Amino acid sequence: MKIGDRLLLRFVPFVASRVMHLLHLLLKNETLGEDHLRSTWQCDESAIIPFWHDQLLLLVFGYPGKRAKLLISSSKDGELLARTMKYFDQDAVRGSSSRGGRAAFKEMLDLCKEKADIVLTPDGPKGPRHELKDGVIQLARMSGRPVIPMTFVCNRGHRFKSWDRFLVPYPFSRGVYSFGEPLYFDKQEGVIGFRERLNKAMQENQQRAEQRLESYGVSAI
Repeated sequence: MKIGDRLLLRFVPFVASRVMHLLHLLLKNETLGEDHLRSTWQCDESAIIPFWHDQLLLLVFGYPGKRAKLLISSSKDGELLARTMKYFDQDAVRGSSSRGGRAAFKEMLDLCKEKADIVLTPDGPKGPRHELKDGVIQLARMSGRPVIPMTFVCNRGHRFKSWDRFLVPYPFSRGVYSFGEPLYFDKQEGVIGFRERLNKAMQENQQRAEQRLESYGVSAI
């Protein structure tokens, strides 16, 4: 590994975690539907929590639990993110649909036997944007776990010109986290039917958060 890369991996995650903390403190946030997740825990279950890749930056602050496993790409950028997440006491499973995906999926399936929520971006690591890939569908089918969609929206921020239009909220903006109702894979509807139902649930959860912003007279960016 090059010296520059070593320095990057050593210092950037710490700085990034501090910036994320500061930005979070400067936002006016609220959470919808948190009871859906807590009800799952009360039933002694753990969830699969999908959210879109562009909303990744501050999702850790909207998750109310203390233990989760995050699926993060095995790329260099993924390594930076994984090390950053350690400052929030969140563990990472390395891999994606394009790199190490099969091994990462097997590890996540094994982790489903533990009491830890599984968090992943179903349109990552390279898109298409806001389109479900097979990983979350198969994980729900094989584990029997509930899938609880999660989203984050805000009224002011910057979107990069990347494939996902990655979102960085501006300080002092208003943000909304939202959790949808739990969905369970139904063998009778099959993979295609569950994909359609989950995709609709992801969209409706996003709309719910956007509508809450609109109730304050502002729109989601």
